[in-house]
Amino acid sequence: MSLEQAEMYNDKKSESFCAQAETRDIFTDDSLDPVYQAKARILNDALQEIGMGKYQWYLFVVAGFGWLSDNLWPIVTGLILTPVVNEFNVLGPWLKLAQNIGLLVGAASWSIASDVWGRRWAFNITLGMTGMFAIAAGGSMNYVALCSLTAVWSVGVGGNLPVDSAVFLEFVPASHQYLLTVLSVWWAFGQLLGSLVAWPLISDYSCPTTVPPSPCPRSSNEGWRYFLFAMGGLMMFLWVIRFFFFNLYESPKYLMGRGRDEQAVEVVHKVAAYNGKTSNLTLEDLQRAGKLAETTIDDGIRMDTSALAAVQRKMGMFSNNHVRSLFATRKMAWSTTILIIIWALIGLAFPLYNSFVTYFLATRGANFGDGSTYITYRNQVILSVIGIPGALMAGYFVELPYLGRRGTLAIFTVLTGVFILASTTARTSNALLGWNCGYSYTSNVMYGVLYALSPELFPTKDRGTGNAIVATANRIFGIMAPIIALYANLTTSVPIWISGAMFIVTGLIALLLPFEPRGHASL
Repeated sequence: MSLEQAEMYNDKKSESFCAQAETRDIFTDDSLDPVYQAKARILNDALQEIGMGKYQWYLFVVAGFGWLSDNLWPIVTGLILTPVVNEFNVLGPWLKLAQNIGLLVGAASWSIASDVWGRRWAFNITLGMTGMFAIAAGGSMNYVALCSLTAVWSVGVGGNLPVDSAVFLEFVPASHQYLLTVLSVWWAFGQLLGSLVAWPLISDYSCPTTVPPSPCPRSSNEGWRYFLFAMGGLMMFLWVIRFFFFNLYESPKYLMGRGRDEQAVEVVHKVAAYNGKTSNLTLEDLQRAGKLAETTIDDGIRMDTSALAAVQRKMGMFSNNHVRSLFATRKMAWSTTILIIIWALIGLAFPLYNSFVTYFLATRGANFGDGSTYITYRNQVILSVIGIPGALMAGYFVELPYLGRRGTLAIFTVLTGVFILASTTARTSNALLGWNCGYSYTSNVMYGVLYALSPELFPTKDRGTGNAIVATANRIFGIMAPIIALYANLTTSVPIWISGAMFIVTGLIALLLPFEPRGHASL
């Protein structure tokens, strides 16, 4: 690269930065740290220059492990619910309550932990923590021990999406951030994997489900323990792949935020070399952006690079200024409110259904005369297979004219509720399976769209705040699901009716979203 080309490259970046400052896209009065944001934009430009390469595709795989885990473990507790209830003769919703509390704690804590300790350690710890305590849970001698260990392993599970999505987005170029939506295919694979393993283990080594329940000693009910050993072992295997076979570099943005600009530049060059390319990013580029930001805003500003500042940047997402920005105009306030409601209602409806569908299928199957454990888990595998094309087709539907994100989300959320309600009318086992296949397909489309739509509807500078708010609403309402089930008769269709109705209402609410992101760049 010639000297003239280098100067043109630097001038171009400086001009781009100035244009951003003029439009106040970054440097607004409520910006917490304009120096940090200026340098982050330079790093984004450098990653875009490198493009999508081998390193990012490998990261797509290992980050996908987090998506797989995020859906696998809620499915696991649903799959073991029936044999656990049969063995301990207890109320099943307590197990789901323990899990959802752990998920809430994990989602709230790991995001901050990744800012203090770094993305790399948090990225590696979550899977190992999940696997270790899941294996321990397999040896539980009583229900209290099982619920306690479930809560702890769920803390690890709860950290997967906030940490893994941050790691993925901080390494991929902006042109390929749509792959965050495609990562949902791992979510569907998690459900399939859990169902496939549970099918032989739980069906062959569990007490039969009877109405009324019959005695179920541990010696005749080891299947759910074998299942936890297997899934915990899988998490440890995936952890080994992450820790020993994939060298995750520390996030350049994290390093820059801690004042380690030189190391941040070094990581960018390592990623470029891994992809067989070169990067023009230099330490001077970051320093120049920082100085320009200081001059533009306040000559006395200096970026705080302490661990406390890293936490404050994360907690700063919840400052009055950032929250107020999400409600700055009538239209923006309406959009934010609708998104919170959608995430909250789905956060209640989804676990309410998934937590007890296995028990519901078993008892309904018993009424039909074919309620064997084998048939129940065979059907669960079929439902999981049907869900995979739904996750893939979500990316196609959202680009259709006159449909887009909003229309796709509304239609498939309503259809999800319709299929759930229709399943309560089934009079044969095959009819029940058919309705639930429809649910599996439509719900995977729904989630694929929702995960992509939400970040697009939040302005860039307030996206962290918006994502954190809707995720918190989702987890809090998730805790309510087992509490409701504690007071519902699980041998009836009540939990299913509640879940289905909430999906339909949520789909109709989605039509009220004022913005349609299809064909437009996110703000």
